[in-house]
Amino acid sequence: MSMLQFFIAVDVTVVNIALPSIGADFGAAPHALTWVVVGYTITGGGLLMLGGRLGDLLGRRRTLLTGTAVFGAASLLAGLAPNFTVLVLARLLQGAGEAIALPAAMATIVLMFPEGPRRSRALGVWAAVASCGLVLGFVLSGVITAHLGWRWIFLVSVPFILVVLLAGVFLVERDRPVCARSAPLDVPGALLLTACPLLFTLGVVEAGEPGTPVWLAPTALAGAVAAGLGFVRVESRSRHPLLPLGFFANRARVGANLTTMLLSGALSTSFLLFTFYLQDRLGLGPLVAGVTMLPLALALIACSMLVPRLLGRWGARACVLTGLAFTGMAMGLIALVAALGAGAAAMVPAMLLIAAGMGFGVVGLQYIGVSGVTEDDAGTASGVQRAADQLGGAGGVAVCVGIGFAPALHAGDPFLVATVLAGVGLLLGALAAWRLPASMA
Repeated sequence: MSMLQFFIAVDVTVVNIALPSIGADFGAAPHALTWVVVGYTITGGGLLMLGGRLGDLLGRRRTLLTGTAVFGAASLLAGLAPNFTVLVLARLLQGAGEAIALPAAMATIVLMFPEGPRRSRALGVWAAVASCGLVLGFVLSGVITAHLGWRWIFLVSVPFILVVLLAGVFLVERDRPVCARSAPLDVPGALLLTACPLLFTLGVVEAGEPGTPVWLAPTALAGAVAAGLGFVRVESRSRHPLLPLGFFANRARVGANLTTMLLSGALSTSFLLFTFYLQDRLGLGPLVAGVTMLPLALALIACSMLVPRLLGRWGARACVLTGLAFTGMAMGLIALVAALGAGAAAMVPAMLLIAAGMGFGVVGLQYIGVSGVTEDDAGTASGVQRAADQLGGAGGVAVCVGIGFAPALHAGDPFLVATVLAGVGLLLGALAAWRLPASMA
């Protein structure tokens, strides 16, 4: 399960440093390359709820193996893509495979360990693997692109995905599915949930692009609002909703998922800010830029060993608030280093703070987000938590980076604008986290 989680997380960030090479090979404009990054996370995040429900209805083992196979096949297609259109399609299919497999994998882990210290340690390992995969994606991207070419950032995961498939066949116990006819899938809800962030990202990104038709951005944003309202309407009227509105009667889950979206938005923004500063501002090559991110990954490993032990002593809420504070300090340092024009070494303290923010915040939020689950709703709870993480990250990048690096929208320093927007999100996240139960551990 952790191996699958690692390569799914790697594919979120592994394309970032390779984007210039991909654009050069296919003649794609920088604006078009954005969709190689966000297409994967938005499609995956939007369909995660459907994937979680599939696990509850059809069996977690079956959906785990199916999603893993789709993800592996899409990775192979991305590595062999003959043109840019096929590459984007492969990235969308990767997101779909992730959406099917990941909730089943997380639900399998949650149900293996009872609530308490054992589950805390298991989720600590799970979160640490995801965090390290996100950061090591930058390092791997630089090394692989420099020595083997960008296609291998996708192809390298294929043999490991085959290992996951074989291990899943022999190690994951069969579970008893629910009759799909008695509880049909809410496909309209899943489509609306995916369309909403896609249209929102399109509207925000296109708003700052020169030559974009005036009507496109507001139309896309209006469509995003309509899709969001349509999703709520469909879920409130469906006999078998993708996301029962009663799921949010649990105040702890609501607060945890809202905070997850805001924290993930800031963390994902920081990754791109590091990349832009190292490559665009300082002119470092992909290999050096990737290796420069290594301290972040090493710090995450240290946090993964420390936080699960503190979770039982401090409580999940204290860990979450600590993670938000560390991330906020990191954003301030990023803005300061960019304003001073300092060298790459000056960014290392900000990277360490981001690692601490991820280590403390993500583990605590994952624990609260799946609290009180049963066999019937474990997949749904896991899907909501992962969807909040991915959609929050994609939305944060669209708002903070899209607005911050759009000269048509402001005349300020893009790093300052992006970090201020992320800081506002973190403040809202802290307000939501403060209302979480203090005793939850």
